[in-house]
Amino acid sequence: MANSAQAKKRIRQAARRTEVNGRRLGTVRTFIRKVEEAIASGNKTDAETALRVAQPHMMRGAQKNVMHRNTVTRKISRLSRQIKKMAA
Repeated sequence: MANSAQAKKRIRQAARRTEVNGRRLGTVRTFIRKVEEAIASGNKTDAETALRVAQPHMMRGAQKNVMHRNTVTRKISRLSRQIKKMAA
């Protein structure tokens, strides 16, 4: 257990940050799931719209170090490639 005031404060900060990052990651995953569902439904315009909405949230997650930036760019790339493959 922490003895100094600084260590106690660090524990509080880490707990708060963990909670915020968990919510951010959940939001990013929700947006990714919405894009994947739109792709699965076969509606290209819905999928494109969902990806356009999801991209800023995903990039913000990378910027806030919730997800690695390469992971985010890989996911965006793969989702956009799947959308391009869909029939118009």
